Amino acid sequence: MDWDEEAVVAMARQLREESGGGASLAVVFVSPDWGEQVKELIEILQVYGHARQVVGCSAGGLIGVGQEDEEARGVSVLFLNLPEEEVRTWVIDEHFQIPRDQPATGGWLILGNPLRLNAAALLGDLNGIYPGVPVYGGLASGGGDRESLFAFHHEVGLIASAGVAVHLPSLVLRGLVSQGCEPIGEPYTITEVNEGVVLGVGGRRAYDVLVETYEGLEEEAQRQARGNLMAGLAVNEYVEDYRRGDFLVRSILGGDPKTGGVRIGAYPRVGQTLQFQLREKDAADEEMRRLSEGLREAEGVPLAMLCFSCAGRGQGLFGVPNHDAGILQEAFGEVPMAGFFCNGEFGPVGGSNFVHAYTAAVAALY
Repeated sequence: MDWDEEAVVAMARQLREESGGGASLAVVFVSPDWGEQVKELIEILQVYGHARQVVGCSAGGLIGVGQEDEEARGVSVLFLNLPEEEVRTWVIDEHFQIPRDQPATGGWLILGNPLRLNAAALLGDLNGIYPGVPVYGGLASGGGDRESLFAFHHEVGLIASAGVAVHLPSLVLRGLVSQGCEPIGEPYTITEVNEGVVLGVGGRRAYDVLVETYEGLEEEAQRQARGNLMAGLAVNEYVEDYRRGDFLVRSILGGDPKTGGVRIGAYPRVGQTLQFQLREKDAADEEMRRLSEGLREAEGVPLAMLCFSCAGRGQGLFGVPNHDAGILQEAFGEVPMAGFFCNGEFGPVGGSNFVHAYTAAVAALY
């Protein structure tokens, strides 16, 4: 919807009522056309919604309970009323500095500006400072220029730096990271590497193995693989039979038949296990359902959820509307949820936090 002050005030009042009197934290995703109204939106959420802290970012598509709109104009908001929770929020400055004195408990939410935030470096710092503490979030979306990509914080409105961070030290953050890929071919040990270029796997040229893996697919799978081939790095080297979900999936950035190298979006090391992956809608659907049902069985129904889904998912991948949000609703019911379609998603795999692509990262707050 277009900006409508009366409608936003009514929404804020409804959120205050539904949350039991206000919010310790409001997490907000807005379409880029609301950028000029962000300061006013924050004031309305604070005055009429009694939200004490507000963070958010621009969103090229919005997600709510059972609903996705990839071209929405409007807002998706989650109110968290946590009277016993010490919610702390920060603006991430241009040096990506984050507090180093927080307890290594709970979890973090990060919303970043893709034009300003080195997300991999920030997550690497968080992994080192707060080992084992999950980080969820995503990179703002909505366009390719500075005006349509932004983050905001209640103290300053639109921010000119890298993003915003939230620490929830007393909550239990669980969740899921659905990368939506199917392993293809065989797993190989990396035997030669130069920075992000894998030169050898299993004693053979990596490029040759990639071509062989592709040619070994059936004709229909080869058609699907065009533009959808990925590389998977095993998160546990002690698995005998690797399956879907056992890998950190990274994009293949190029291959060189002369050198035999395959460049991937990571820094692999000799001795790691690599298996090529096929990004495919049926695998993505099955994994999302399995992870959602597994989380429900293991942890129960959460207090609330935040869904960070790649802009490359949605109807473009699945061919139907509301795919990820619908599966979450089936698994957990009418749990309060907000989210958006991201330029990159954050979530843990194998106990460490990473930036992902083509992924749905869902934070469940217990």
